[in-house]
Amino acid sequence: MNDLPVLRTPRLTLFIPGPRDADRCIAYRRQNAEHLRPWEPLADDRAFDLVAVRETRTQRVEDALAGRLYSFAFVETVSEDGALLGWANLSEIVRGVFQACYLGYSLAAAVQGRGYMTEALYEVIRFAFEDLGLHRIMANYMPRNARSAAVLQRLGFTIEGFAHDYLYIAGHWEDHILTSLTNPDPRPPRR
Repeated sequence: MNDLPVLRTPRLTLFIPGPRDADRCIAYRRQNAEHLRPWEPLADDRAFDLVAVRETRTQRVEDALAGRLYSFAFVETVSEDGALLGWANLSEIVRGVFQACYLGYSLAAAVQGRGYMTEALYEVIRFAFEDLGLHRIMANYMPRNARSAAVLQRLGFTIEGFAHDYLYIAGHWEDHILTSLTNPDPRPPRR
């Protein structure tokens, strides 16, 4: 797992959790279940099953090594073995003429309002553009999610549209605001 990216900001360390981190992943889900419930798909029992989470984390490590998906967790740098504060995912990575991905994220209820999400996403965006050579990052949010709208605006994302009944979240179809950010570097796409 030495080839996995580790990103650092002044306060945070972002890493791809492996199967050994399953307990920390489950703790994050349990501690934030109510907080995240309105914004995420319904969780099944596998989200809290140690064997299932180890399998998922093994798959996410393989995905990152293959360049398909990067599922970063982040912690405070001063306590890298501490509790997970949040997640930032680059998923659905498409190469060729598109060179794009989707950005997804979540933040623990206990650390809302401290700027951690903006700080983490700034570094993930840098990684996507500079290290992966992607051209476009898409991030979508529910219209009532003011915090998500604010963080994307701070990061320079542009609203591109509105999608009715876009994703099945918390047991029903939710509308989403569609946004994107493009890489200012005009180099041709990597293959």
